[in-house]
Amino acid sequence: MTDRRLWSYKEIAAHIRVQPDTVRSYRKHGLLPPPDLVEGGKPYWFADTVREWVARRPGHRGRRARED
Repeated sequence: MTDRRLWSYKEIAAHIRVQPDTVRSYRKHGLLPPPDLVEGGKPYWFADTVREWVARRPGHRGRRARED
């Protein structure tokens, strides 16, 4: 099943248990995948995009993200 909910920096931050500014920094430094949608200048990612990115993050494979 595909999860097409759109997440902002806030939802991504909650999922990986960091502050939203940390997620913004990840994007600024090219560590976050490109947004799936930009609306009104604000980026959004599908929940599945974020989960796939989390699974591929080096050094974070053993650390569980928050379950939604």
